This record gives sequence, C-alpha cells and structure tokens, in this order.
Amino acid sequence: METPSRGIRHDAMRASNLAAVLGEIHRAGPLTRAALSERTGLTKTTVSKLVADLLAAGYVTESQAASDGERGRPGVLVRLSGERLAALGLEINVDYLAVCVVDLTGTVRLRRTRKVDNRALAPQKALDQLCDLAAEAMAATGELTVAGAALAVPGPVHDGVLVHAPHLGWHDVRPPELLGLPLTVDNEANLAALGELWFGQVGPGFLYVSGEIGIGAGLVVDGALFRGAHGFAGELGHVLIAPGGPPCHCGAHGCLEVYAGQDALLEAAGKPATVEELLALLERGDTRALAACAGAGRALGLALSSAVQLVDPGLIVLGGTLSALFPWLAGPITETLEGRLSGMRRTAPRLTASRLGRDAAILGAAGHVIRRLITSPVAP
Repeated sequence: METPSRGIRHDAMRASNLAAVLGEIHRAGPLTRAALSERTGLTKTTVSKLVADLLAAGYVTESQAASDGERGRPGVLVRLSGERLAALGLEINVDYLAVCVVDLTGTVRLRRTRKVDNRALAPQKALDQLCDLAAEAMAATGELTVAGAALAVPGPVHDGVLVHAPHLGWHDVRPPELLGLPLTVDNEANLAALGELWFGQVGPGFLYVSGEIGIGAGLVVDGALFRGAHGFAGELGHVLIAPGGPPCHCGAHGCLEVYAGQDALLEAAGKPATVEELLALLERGDTRALAACAGAGRALGLALSSAVQLVDPGLIVLGGTLSALFPWLAGPITETLEGRLSGMRRTAPRLTASRLGRDAAILGAAGHVIRRLITSPVAP
C-alpha cells in the first residue's frame, strides 16, 4: 500500500514533469515525443504518458507527421492547442473598461472595450460593469474554456489589493472579494510591460511607459519585470518635474502627470473632448495642439532622463495613448534626453512606440494567466 508521503511525492513529480514537457513545447514549438524525451531527460514511455494526459486536458494537440531523426521513421508532432483552453485579460482604467480572450497558443480570440467614466463610479459598480463585459466576451468565444483571469488596475497593488488609484479616488480595494472570483490583480503599467515583452516582440530588456490619464512605467530586465522592494516600482507619473508646480491627484505638486497626462494634454491643446479629436487637430497642424505635445514631450524627457541615469535602459517604449501621439512626442522627448544626458553618455536610449497601443495591459494580463497554465498544468 502506498503511504501518503509517497503519494504526495509522486503527485509533485508528475506535476513537475508535466510542466517540463509543456514548457519545452511552449519554448520550442511543435516537437515529437522523441525530441521531448531528449530535451527533458525523461524516458520515452514517461513522455508518452505525459503527452496523453496533456492531450486529454486540452493543453496540446497532435499534427502532421514529421521525421524524428531516427532512421527516417516519421514522428507525430505535439504542439500547443488553441482549441480548448483560454485566458481572460481584464482592465479597469480611469475612462474605459477592456477585456480580451487569448488562447493557449497566444492567439487573441476577442477584444472588447467600453468607454466608461469610472471616476463617477464606486469600485463595486465599476467591477460589476467589467464583469458584464467579460461575460459578453466569454459568451462569444464558443467552445473555449476560460481557465483563469487577471486584472490590470490604474494604481499600485500589494498582495492583490489596489492600494490607491489616485484618479479614481479608490483606496484599499480588493477586486477578488468584490467579485467573488479568483483573480490575479496587478498594476496596469506592469502588465502592459509584460504584454509588450510577450506579444510586442521588443526584446528582453526595456523601459515601458504607459500613458493614459495617469502615467506609469514598467522596467523589464533580462525578460523579467522589476517590481522593487514593495511592488511599487514604476510610478513615473509621480516623478517631480517642477517643485511648487500644480497639484497632482497623488497629493504632491509638480508631478509628471500634471504636465503630460491625458487630461493635461487635452487641456493644453484647447480642450478637445477625446484623444481622437486631439489627433485630428495634430494632423491638421493646429498650433495649440502641437505646442501641447511639445510641452508634454519635454516633460516626459525630463522624467525619462532621470530614469535613464538610474537604470540605464537600452530601449524606451511609449505605450497607451502615448503610442498614438508618438510622431509628435518623439522629437521633444529625444531632444530633451540628448540635452540632459550628453555629458554622461554618447547616445540616448532608442525610443519607439508600442505596437500594442491600449491593448498592452489586457494582453499582459492574459499572458500572465497563460504562463501560469504552462508552468502549473493540471491534467487528469
């Protein structure tokens, strides 16, 4: 009779082996059982049993035959399946709600965004609306089973608690408890940076700047997010630009957000109602809109010059609404960076616009779930 401790060890070893096999397929793409055995060091018999479990659970599928290198005998390729399991990425920001469904292969199956002024809503009301949007998205995904969800929020998070969302006036909000659902919660700039890493194809190291009504940042080093001692790293929007400057929602004065946040940009540009209207003014060469972007770009350049001196990124990625405004922000930012950094370094970091735009945070949220499924697969 097997003792309980032996059963526990067996279950732990099986889980580790499942993760090893699935991880190799995730990293390398389709592989034969023979190749999986070689890469993992597991016997072919063990790999065959593990693949059978992963097939039954919907993690993988089999495809066309290929030579496995053994005397020309054909081998069946095992690849990630996009037909059974999916992840749900959620975002609640100041002026919109967003969801996406991403299958296990990383293919985006659906995106939904709803414009909502969440400043007028209590946390429970805003989260209920997000839940409704998520239910609509899941209903449209057919046979896919949503195996987990993660939520991006506009403020620092500690142990699943949204500590403070300055533009919403929320403090100590616990989304999983309010929704009654298991849910990973993280800062939107952190998840946007991970979205850029996993879906944006920018390389393993960069500083991501998320620009919405608030401004945040995520620092990726060697393929991993730097969080700081308490998980609050990246609050770029509250870097001091001008001592004694205008008050910020955080309670301080002269923060970057009051010069380069979305509200500040629209105000300086003559109060167009939306970023889309601001873009139309810029494309027409409106002098006030151009001046607003130039001022915001210089403010961003000042804040980023401090970040560059501190962490020395090789690449800076502008995301969110900043990516749409990149053609008008890039010049002032670069000029300011070069002027501030020329005495210490030969060149400023390369500056680029995110290819993901406002989708970065929800993609990062879904990607977080996918990686959890890959590293901790559950099979019958």
